[in-house]
Amino acid sequence: MTLARTDISSTRPVTFGTCPVCTSSAPHFLRADGRDYFRCRACQARFLDPAWHPSRDVEHKTYMHHENDPDDPRYRRFLSKLSDPLMARLLPKSQGLDYGCGPGPALAQMLREAGHDVSLFDPFFMPDPAPLNRTYDFVTCTEVVEHFHHPAKEFGRLRRLVRPGGWLAIMTCFQPDDGVFEKWHYRKDPTHVVFYRDDTFRYLANLWGWTCKIPVKDVALMQRPDEHA
Repeated sequence: MTLARTDISSTRPVTFGTCPVCTSSAPHFLRADGRDYFRCRACQARFLDPAWHPSRDVEHKTYMHHENDPDDPRYRRFLSKLSDPLMARLLPKSQGLDYGCGPGPALAQMLREAGHDVSLFDPFFMPDPAPLNRTYDFVTCTEVVEHFHHPAKEFGRLRRLVRPGGWLAIMTCFQPDDGVFEKWHYRKDPTHVVFYRDDTFRYLANLWGWTCKIPVKDVALMQRPDEHA
């Protein structure tokens, strides 16, 4: 992403950037904790100056502190915000991929318990690329897309993984009003670099020729058209 700075020393804010989600021009939004954020006028994403992206080592250390126990009933209730509306739309014994599953793939376990076949991929914990060479009836990303350093590239990959008529199911904390963005807990996680609104996913779906449903807050279900419909 190319940035134009008003001052090479970075003592002044960056004036604009290129949205990493949709590649539109995005003006400077705010400076918080010494870091610059931008607001895309097209897809409504907010994003961190890439100069502040965490290193891979920092990311891994942070993820190791996440408590994602597949047997924790509270965590399963949290994931059910996505799994329930998704499964209501799936045919029995559908094939899926949990993209960014983490060290404890709880969502995959829940979907398997419901009779679906779920493969796993995670660049840190399940890095075998073999599952990325297939296509699926559904692909899930729970608490993943906010970590993407190159979301346009990642969304391109995710689209290719979904079969015609299939679903891309995303869960991320939708960005609140701009007035509370600076104090928002989600922004303060050092591994969160892109922040989405429901309109962001509607924009992307429209751009791709897909449909988008927002069944509950923080969940987007994006469906690829069925080529035989």
